[in-house]
Amino acid sequence: MAETITMERLRDQVLAALDDLKAQEVQVMDVRDKASFTDAMIIASGTSDRHIKALADRVVDAAKGLGIAPLGIEGENSREWILVDLGDVIVHLMHPQTRAFYNLEKLWTVSEEQALAGRKGQSH
Repeated sequence: MAETITMERLRDQVLAALDDLKAQEVQVMDVRDKASFTDAMIIASGTSDRHIKALADRVVDAAKGLGIAPLGIEGENSREWILVDLGDVIVHLMHPQTRAFYNLEKLWTVSEEQALAGRKGQSH
């Protein structure tokens, strides 16, 4: 019988893979209460195009080691931002300047109170 891999085990495996290749500024966000398409997002920075590609390859290998094939990999050609979709965990690997520009951490950590306050401030 096939082993059931939990989101936490997959997340931990991805984090270990990123640590192996010295990913920078690794952030883990639990988005179960904010998104229906995934449970966790991991965002990390790489130092160069080659480093970001190597991080993506290591993440894919780590997932495959658990018997999980990526649902999709985006941005492999640009290498400025590579997204690896593992279903329960989505991994964003970026150059620091790309990461600063898109600021995904802020986007996904806005609290419901902040969102409501923002909507109230927009109504006239």
